[in-house]
Parts: sequence; C-alpha cells; structure tokens
Amino acid sequence: MALSGLQIQKLLPKTNCKECGSSTCMAFAMKLAAKKASLSECPYASEEAKQVLGAASEPPVKGVKIGREQVSTLGEETVFYRHEKTFVNQTVIAVNLYDDADAEIIGTIKNYTLERVGEILTIGAIAVTQRSDSDSFAAFAKKVYDATGLPLILRAADDDSAEKAAKAVAGSCSVIAGVTMANADRMREIAQEQGHVLAVTAEDIDGVFALTSKLKQDGFNELIIEFKTHSLLEAYETNSVARKAALKGGVKAMGYPSISFIDTGNDLDDFALAITEITKFGGITVLPSFDPAQLSTLMTLRQNIYTDPQKPIQVEPKLYAIGEPDRTSPIFVTTNFSLTYFLVSGEIENSGISAWLVIPECEGMSVLTAWAAGKFSGSHIAKFIKEIDLESNVDTREIVIPGYVAQISGELEESLPGFKVLVGPGEASDLESYIKSVLVK
Repeated sequence: MALSGLQIQKLLPKTNCKECGSSTCMAFAMKLAAKKASLSECPYASEEAKQVLGAASEPPVKGVKIGREQVSTLGEETVFYRHEKTFVNQTVIAVNLYDDADAEIIGTIKNYTLERVGEILTIGAIAVTQRSDSDSFAAFAKKVYDATGLPLILRAADDDSAEKAAKAVAGSCSVIAGVTMANADRMREIAQEQGHVLAVTAEDIDGVFALTSKLKQDGFNELIIEFKTHSLLEAYETNSVARKAALKGGVKAMGYPSISFIDTGNDLDDFALAITEITKFGGITVLPSFDPAQLSTLMTLRQNIYTDPQKPIQVEPKLYAIGEPDRTSPIFVTTNFSLTYFLVSGEIENSGISAWLVIPECEGMSVLTAWAAGKFSGSHIAKFIKEIDLESNVDTREIVIPGYVAQISGELEESLPGFKVLVGPGEASDLESYIKSVLVK
C-alpha cells in the first residue's frame, strides 16, 4: 500500500539537513511519496525507515541490470506518459544471431555505432538462438561474449542446452530466455549459480502473474517478462495493460521490464512492431538480424522518446574550432541546443572553410526560444565572448549571428567595441551558400 507524504515524514529523521537536496524532510517525504526520490538519498535514514519505506519507495517497475562489461539498466520507470516526468532507462536494442552464423558478423555488430547530436548510440545486447547441438550452442555463446562483452540473451532449445550456455558465459549477467512454469525451478537455480537474469513467459498475463509471483516468493527477483502476443494491436494493448497495472494498480507481479523477440517474416511488420515496443514501454527489443538502416532509424526514435522533455539535449558552452581555424578565420555564434549546434557546425564544414563557433550558455534552448527568454541577447553573448577571451585568440573582428535574431546586432556591437556584426541566414541549411557568397573572398 502506498504511503502518504505525511506518513513517510514521520519515519524520517526530521533534521531538515538539506543533504538530500530538498529544503525540508517534509519536502523530501513528498518526493518519496511521488516516486521522484529514493530513500538512499537521505544519509540519516534509520533502519526502521529503510525497512518500512524500502518497498514503498522503490519504483513500481523493478530495476534489472544486464551485462558486466557493458551494463544496461532496465525498468525503474515511474510514469505512464513521458511528459509526466520522463522515461528513465532506454529500451535496449538487441539483434539476433543463430549459433551457426558466420563469425564475421560478430565483429560487425560489436563495431556498429551511430552518432547523433553528440551521443554515441550502440547495440545493447545480442540474442543467441540455438540451431545446432548443445555443445556448439554453448561454444558459440562464449565466442560472442568474449568478442563483444555485450550481455547475451540465451534462447536454447532445451534445458540442458540452456544450462551449458549459461555456464559458458557465467558471471556475464546475461538473460536466460524462455523460462516457463515447467522449468522455472531449474532455471532459477542455474541463474543464481551462474549470475544471470531470467526472462519468463506464459500463454497469457495470468500465467505471467503466477510465474513472477512464484519466483519472487522463491527468492529470485531478477526477472524480465516476455509476453506472448500475436499481432501489433495485441502487443500494444498487453504492454499498456501491464505497465498500467504496475504503475497505477501497484501490481508487483507485473512490475518488471519486458523483452520482445521480433520476427514476423516481413520487414515492414518487424519495423512497426519494433517501433511499438520502443514507444510502449519495451525493456529489450530483439531484432531478427543486423540491419544498419533499421537500427539507425530505431535508435534515433529511441533517443527522442527517452530525452527528458523538460531538459533539452545541450552541448558544453565554449569556443569550438570547426576544421582547422587560425587567427583570421570567421566567427559564428549560435545557442548550445545540441541539434542547433550540430546543424550549424555541419553546414560550416560542408562549405569547405574553417571557422570559430561561439556557443554561449543558453540552457539548451533553440535560437528563437533562447532570445525570447533573454538567454541569447547581445549583452549575454558579449559577456560570454569576454569570459572566453576571444579577442586575444583571434584577429577577426567580424561575427556572424543567426538571421532570426537580427535585432540583437546593434546591442552586440555596442557591447563589443571594435566588432562588426554580420546577420547570417535564418536557416542553418542556407549557411553554406551564405558563406560562399558573402564570406569567401
């Protein structure tokens, strides 16, 4: 049963020490009640408080970690819609390999990266599916793990094969998939001995409820749920029902991250199902094969879904060198919103010149938003330019500002005596032609 803020406050030390980041113990209690803080943030919590509040303050979707060398955390979600707060732990995107696959694909998967707005996106796990005998399956699993360091999702054809593979990658905190009520006891013992997580499944939600309840009662709680669904609509509905039961109904047996194995036999259907899993609470989404085009699109979508809507992605405010600029290279200025920075810097690179790019602190806002909020005014930019001592590092005395904020040019020139302000284009996509027609002489 959920405790109110007042009930929680009675169990706190009432020192108002502020070391938890809240102004008072009551304020901290209210955060605990709203699942927006952890009791571990209070350095003076008593053993009684830890015992009583431990279960009450934990996220409704349990946190489960997979991997040892490259760790991913699943679950720990507290909201149904991202705008309520934010989603916390991104869906892990994995790819499937059969145990008779060509060894070259292992290196390809390991080395795959996608850079977007300054973030490096990678594959988070590899599912190894058995086609051959148990010894070959275990040997291939070990080969994949040794080569990549990624957590594995072991999809064995039988319990003996699962045990051999689990032992082959012991301590890797991988996932043993396909656990049912029939083999739950044996798989639990294997997972405990070898240091793995279990992915449980059943024909319906009631069966999943019974299985997670049993394993938790048996003392094993590192669980992931695989729901058996047979259509896009059913997947959408089942994921939503399970998340709502955990968040709104406090149903602990449903409060685990999920895993889905996607392989409809049709690329477009696979793509639609993967998108649904990412947007509707999937913990791990296993793609049927390695497809860079599919991966890049899904990773971009995931990055957008798991960005805090109240905290834009931003780059560090500083002076950036684009190419190999010297003291006479042109100077541009824009905000520290990541997308804006990468668009502007990319267009400067495309023009073939080297330049300096001034990025003041704008709290990750876009140009017009930052200007409207008073974070991208002439005086604000001038203050930052003086702080980084730009005048001592360059001889250039012309600076290009975005066309949408042409109105700040006068204030900026007044605040930076000796500088001439040039008004550039409004859109970053027009920078290349602007540079070639105006700046390149």
